[in-house]
Amino acid sequence: MHQSSSPRSSADTPHLRVSRPVAACSRCRRAKIKCDGKLPACSACERAGRADECFSPNEKYAKASERSYVASLESRIERLEQQIAFAGARKASIAMHDNNKGAKSPCPKNSFAAIRAAVQEKAAQKRETADVNELISDFGFLSVNATTRGFDVPSTKMTFARLILAASNNEPIPRYQPFRLPPRTATMPLLKYYLDTVFVLLPLFPEADLLTVFDAMYQENGQSITDFEYWLFCMVLAIGSSGQSRSNKDKFYIDGVLWVGRALQFADRVLVPGFISQIQALALLVQYAMLDPVHFDSWILAGFACRAAIDLGFHQDPLNQDQTDLKVSNLRRAIFYCVYSLDRSTSMVHARSFSFTDDSASVTIPSLASLTPPPNSKPVLSEPNILQVAIELFKLRLIQSSWYQELFQSGREPFSSSPTYVWEKCQEMQQWAQSLPKDLPSSLKLLLDLELSYSYVYCLAPSFRVKNVSARGKFLIFEHSIEYIEKIFKIAQMTNNIIFYTYHDALRVFFVGSQFVSVLHDDQDWLLNTELHGARQDTENFLQSSLPQSYGIDNFGRSLGCISHIKKTLKIFGNRWEDSRVLLSSFEARVENLTKELYRKRISLKASCRT
Repeated sequence: MHQSSSPRSSADTPHLRVSRPVAACSRCRRAKIKCDGKLPACSACERAGRADECFSPNEKYAKASERSYVASLESRIERLEQQIAFAGARKASIAMHDNNKGAKSPCPKNSFAAIRAAVQEKAAQKRETADVNELISDFGFLSVNATTRGFDVPSTKMTFARLILAASNNEPIPRYQPFRLPPRTATMPLLKYYLDTVFVLLPLFPEADLLTVFDAMYQENGQSITDFEYWLFCMVLAIGSSGQSRSNKDKFYIDGVLWVGRALQFADRVLVPGFISQIQALALLVQYAMLDPVHFDSWILAGFACRAAIDLGFHQDPLNQDQTDLKVSNLRRAIFYCVYSLDRSTSMVHARSFSFTDDSASVTIPSLASLTPPPNSKPVLSEPNILQVAIELFKLRLIQSSWYQELFQSGREPFSSSPTYVWEKCQEMQQWAQSLPKDLPSSLKLLLDLELSYSYVYCLAPSFRVKNVSARGKFLIFEHSIEYIEKIFKIAQMTNNIIFYTYHDALRVFFVGSQFVSVLHDDQDWLLNTELHGARQDTENFLQSSLPQSYGIDNFGRSLGCISHIKKTLKIFGNRWEDSRVLLSSFEARVENLTKELYRKRISLKASCRT
């Protein structure tokens, strides 16, 4: 509401006169004379020509001094008055300029002056945009490199690398042994394994750069090796060795720990903020942490890697890109999406929040050409288009991230139309699967199929915003859980680890198994009745093509087989990761009564069929 304006009386606007305490200056105090406390110098000091020496006795503690506090307020008022006067004069000047400009006759559009003015204006806009982008890109960098007395390396002996390791270490790495370069015949199989199973999913650097480092390590009197190249060499061998481990007591695991210990010698000089190498080094450490949860926390390390990428502005594509910078831009994008993929997958398996939201990032998926080696090089990868898997995995991570944020990180208010949103996301993932190249290697295709089945179960499961799962959703969880467990059980039984799996897969098996048991507890009779399945088969038929071929065949036997495979898979994983044994014990306690009930019903059903 607006009140009617009326002239205000002098009583409404009294003249305010504030008296302030007067603190005698040091000179007047020493001379024991009266000080009027004027600023910036008292009258006595001005008459004596000592205005420069007029200051409070506590001037060095200016923030605690009444005299300095009042002086700062008065000086600030004076500055504000000057700014107001300047703004008023500028406004009047602009108005006068606009009036004069309007009185002039307009220039022709094709005149040279108009064209020159337009060009200059456009150039000024470009310079301003570039300055703003450069300033924004520096904001995050300031926070990491802020120098305070609490983070002074000479005084505290604390480096940024030690801060990272202190936050992410679960148990200390054993003291490293003196470095002895093993023969090339011993390291090349580890390099080959890394390139075939890990690099194809997370191409953090060009393949040629990695091969160059390995060649330089074995050259006598060759070029000098940088700290990051030592780190790269050791971490690749650590991942390549630990990835082939079948037990936490075998040689592969022990060698992996030794290689990490050697890499950590260079941590203080490699994990320095402000360099691309820091992002790559942290991402390599995340990959190893996924294999060795005893020593490292992968989620914390993934958060550090994301922070490093954001501080360097990798979460935003540059606005203006020259053709000569296309290779560099694609490398930036590949590094960002590797870190993005690690952060999304790690956060989901631990049921934790992402390091940053999708709204804060705007990066184009890198092109395949930027990830493949040049034609004249000798790549170790056996197939030229094998890195296509990384591109497809990046696309799936984007879909996973969208529904995970919406269902688990966007509050607890239920959806108004929850089934529609979930079906749309499931259909989006199905379309992704149907668009996969047909010539992918079978091992990598199996890995992507695992990701898809896991994503179906996760998206359809109860969440903060979708509390109750529909009957159709429970049926799909039932089917895709069985499909996922069958495939991961076959992978766990392989004698050679041709597919890269980590401790995160043990967490996934437990999660999928828990969802499978939950839907069996809720709707056991309906899920195990094949005829009822056929009656509901006409609804949401866009997912029918994604159902496994064994759908609807002896659901009692399939359910018991799935529970058995979950136990066996967690037991196999328990040889590598002790935490998997804890997951196995928890799952066995949960399904004990359910297993007995399924056996009883199965026997009863067979008996009724005979009669």
